Amino acid sequence: MPERLFVCTPSKLGTYADCPRRYRYSYVDRPAPPKGPPWAHNSLGASVHTALRNWYALPPERRRPEALAGLLKGTWVREGYRDDEQERSAYRRALSWLESYVATLDPEVDPLGVERVVAVKTAVLAFNGRADRIDSRPGPAGPELVIVDYKTGRTGLDVDDARGSQALALYAYAAERVFRRPCRRVELHHLPTGTVAGHDHTVESLARQVSRAEETARDIMAAERAVADGGDPDEAFPTTPGPRCGWCDYRRSCPAGAQAPGKEPWAAIERPSDALPGQE
Repeated sequence: MPERLFVCTPSKLGTYADCPRRYRYSYVDRPAPPKGPPWAHNSLGASVHTALRNWYALPPERRRPEALAGLLKGTWVREGYRDDEQERSAYRRALSWLESYVATLDPEVDPLGVERVVAVKTAVLAFNGRADRIDSRPGPAGPELVIVDYKTGRTGLDVDDARGSQALALYAYAAERVFRRPCRRVELHHLPTGTVAGHDHTVESLARQVSRAEETARDIMAAERAVADGGDPDEAFPTTPGPRCGWCDYRRSCPAGAQAPGKEPWAAIERPSDALPGQE
């Protein structure tokens, strides 16, 4: 019998790579341990992402800067903020990001996909993911696809971030097969600074990222089999203690994570010096 494919998203693979114990709490244990309170930085990121999605849903003649305030209010997620004052400040900041960003966009140009789900199967993976945006741009041999990922975290991004992103590479690999067009360019659009970090993959570099994802999937399936066969879940899914523990949704349920000082839900909004996990 052929081995079953591992059904995954970039988030699922990334969770295991960051900490197998957090993967277990998120995807294996049922019922899952209770999560901590929602994070303000996640609320901020989700609000901005949805506003941009709805921007492209407007007819081109209505894609004007004055539409942004209404779009952002309509998508605003209020959870996690310390108080109304902090929330209002975050809203004003997000609106200024959006105004600066859409000034760089041609309202007459529609992307090939906005929050578009792409999927692909390999010998190991049944992968699917939702790309923020898929552009079609002229290439030397015809139209080529570009994966665009919006980022709203405090820290700026560089070429290494784009090159090393497994999620972007998997989106590109899947998009090329879904649309049957070359897709090698991936870009991180950092709205707070208005910068773009991009990388042009090769066939070989995309294949290496897919192989890495398959290796992670094999590790996960082996750990899941060990637990199903009666093995110790803590040994099959060990914890990876570190600075991320303070930001983990399951910190209170994890003996190792509970040793780390917990972050307030609004900490990433208020204290720029704190080291954040990967965020929107």
